[in-house]
Amino acid sequence: MLKIHNTLLRDKQLFASIEPGLVRMYVCGMTVYDYCHLGHARVLVVFDLVARWLRASGYKVVYVRNITDIDDKIIRRAQENGEPIKELTDRYIAFMHEDAAALGVLKPDHEPRATEHVAAMLRMIGALERNGYAYVAANRDVCYSVRKFKGYGRLSGKSLEDLRAGERVDVMDSKNDPLDFVLWKHAKADEPEQAQWASPWGNGRPGWHIECSAMSSELLGPHFDIHGGGQDLQFPHHENEIAQSEGAHGCRFVNYWMHNGFVRVDDEKMSKSLGNFFTIREVLKQYDAEVVRFFILRAHYRSPLNYSDVHLDDARIALTRLYTALKGVAAESIDIDWGAPHAAKFREAMDDDFNTPEAIAVLFELANEVNRTQSAQAAGELKALAGVLGLLERDPVLFLQASTHGQTDATAIELRIAARIAAKKAKNYAEADRIRAELLAAGIVLEDRPGGTTEWRRA
Repeated sequence: MLKIHNTLLRDKQLFASIEPGLVRMYVCGMTVYDYCHLGHARVLVVFDLVARWLRASGYKVVYVRNITDIDDKIIRRAQENGEPIKELTDRYIAFMHEDAAALGVLKPDHEPRATEHVAAMLRMIGALERNGYAYVAANRDVCYSVRKFKGYGRLSGKSLEDLRAGERVDVMDSKNDPLDFVLWKHAKADEPEQAQWASPWGNGRPGWHIECSAMSSELLGPHFDIHGGGQDLQFPHHENEIAQSEGAHGCRFVNYWMHNGFVRVDDEKMSKSLGNFFTIREVLKQYDAEVVRFFILRAHYRSPLNYSDVHLDDARIALTRLYTALKGVAAESIDIDWGAPHAAKFREAMDDDFNTPEAIAVLFELANEVNRTQSAQAAGELKALAGVLGLLERDPVLFLQASTHGQTDATAIELRIAARIAAKKAKNYAEADRIRAELLAAGIVLEDRPGGTTEWRRA
């Protein structure tokens, strides 16, 4: 039975979905004004892993991961660049998708953009106003009255008395209370028209918190199973989502709250202000993308993840050991027998709050067995279990050439392109996309040409 650590209760709980056999999950995605960094990579990989395991456990999963495409930072960056906001956000969304594909992250079922759901946000703000939680401030912003919501702070463990103006809370003289937060920002004279929408309270744009409350309820309903995101979102973002959603709908918002730990560099949180900030693209210039995925999954998702070249080099060596075990062994294609010893041990680890370090230990046990026996069945089980984690899905020779030499042999590339063309002819588009992502992870970019030919270049 699956247990999930619920941040709200600060303990592991047996998981039971609201609707049997169906899991509805929302994860806070990226604010798209720059390249994704390693903290984003961890969110992408962790909740991809959660969705994969839920599906492997027999659930149908509706996974929503949003995109914040309107925000103060986005407006400022677009103005600095002298370009339209949508041009900026479209560009960085495309970069995000490339990074996610390289890391083996499957596409979510829904990827709503905030700008596409402003009408839903206005409806929710209207409901909050009718229910007595929202008011128009002196500066014409619409604000949420925090003290009117009973239980504010229960997710983060903060009491109203503990919270002080200036401690991660915007101070604004026009608010009724310094703790109140903005639901709708009234348009300022120097803001572009493309960042404004009409509303009952005048032209403006939504606050950050209301975006996720509205998008999640629109796509998953007012009460759903899992809400995830980085630990840094626990307060105030997720705390405010609870206040908004429950204040508007009058029912429980989310059953299980999941938060992944920080990425740290030399035991300090990674941040631009500290100058220890790494984008996914910078890291992928030095390391194979599957090595980065493996590095993230080797740590439990709630633990801090310490980034260093030493740790990534160690991850590369460890992943190479797994691929080396598969090299030269014709692995059987098998359906996982969850009653078999290794599979049962793997499942026990994953059911214990997605304990990937223990699950990966099982993969090494199987690799040792393959090395000892050259068993095609053991190799098949190794590939199948690793595939649940999004690992070992490449040709071993292709990985080993890329990992060992930093380049991929041209013959191996052409063979994978031929396999992709065959998959497309067979209308197996999922396999064709997987091969494309596999080659991208190895630093190979494919360009399809008219007439059905495909050219490749090194990234």
